[in-house]
Amino acid sequence: MSQEKHHIVSYTTHGIVLAVLLLLTAASVAVTRLEMGPLNTLVAMLIAGAKAAVVLIWFMHLKFDNKLYTIFTVLVLVIFLLVMYVTFFDYSYR
Repeated sequence: MSQEKHHIVSYTTHGIVLAVLLLLTAASVAVTRLEMGPLNTLVAMLIAGAKAAVVLIWFMHLKFDNKLYTIFTVLVLVIFLLVMYVTFFDYSYR
């Protein structure tokens, strides 16, 4: 009936993913305490992007799904980044 492959992820893997997410959260809090001028926003968004990637890969099972889903997800993220680039480019020249 079902051709789906089931995967089992160990508790150790979930613990590592939790530790990575907590480390990235601590890094984003630490960035707010540093004075880097306009780079604060960029660094905070890069850290948030890394956390989103971890969530997409492990908790939304993108790692175990069809590779077509990965291609579509990357395509959407590239389009989003282009829109953000155009927005910040326009904002920086006002």
